[in-house]
Amino acid sequence: MNYMGIDHHKQYSHITLMDDVGEVIKSGKVSNYRSEVEKFLDGTRDIEAVVEAGRSSYTMVDLLDEIGIDVTIAHPKEVKAIARARIKTDKRDSYILAHLLRADLIPEVYKRTRENRSYQRILRQRAFYVGSITRVKNRIRALIAQQGEEVREEASRVKNLFGTKGMKVLVGLDLPESERKLLGALVKTYRHQDERRKETNGLVEKLYLEIPEAQHIHTVPGFGVFLSVLVAVAF
Repeated sequence: MNYMGIDHHKQYSHITLMDDVGEVIKSGKVSNYRSEVEKFLDGTRDIEAVVEAGRSSYTMVDLLDEIGIDVTIAHPKEVKAIARARIKTDKRDSYILAHLLRADLIPEVYKRTRENRSYQRILRQRAFYVGSITRVKNRIRALIAQQGEEVREEASRVKNLFGTKGMKVLVGLDLPESERKLLGALVKTYRHQDERRKETNGLVEKLYLEIPEAQHIHTVPGFGVFLSVLVAVAF
């Protein structure tokens, strides 16, 4: 058996290929394309690979799965040999990963399916828009709070400043030109992001109908559609 340690980056990876006695067969920087990886591995058979978990590491995991190479995903914080290394380089990292894989010492993490990762991206996208909308709302409230008493009082009369009626009040506030432009830009940003949030809500609702576990979780008091999908996808 041969062992492949991969220090993965967005555009390239440093790969160390090691035999079963720990001798390095090949080591080098490789672009993250199937053709380049296959070229690097040309002539080598019976390979197991390991890559640390990261934001884009599944790109390499999927690529190697397609080639037919079994991949282990390592927990980065628990690969202590790398964390303690005095000289930290891509070459050294990939070498130590290959060595730990050969010795069966990799602290492995759960390898998610492509379908599960797709679900996660939808949920993260929704969370991104919800967070962005909250920040925009806070900026609008802060801008209003810095205006004169009449403007603040007019805005406070609306129960929901970001509902249909509230948005009309915001647009119609009597503000100096520069302040009106600032508020107008924030209102446009809010409306755009709220539309994107509604779109992702639709995707989450579609997931809910596709995932039986989410529908079961939804029967628990306090679990809405989003939270039910989130819990179902987490495992």
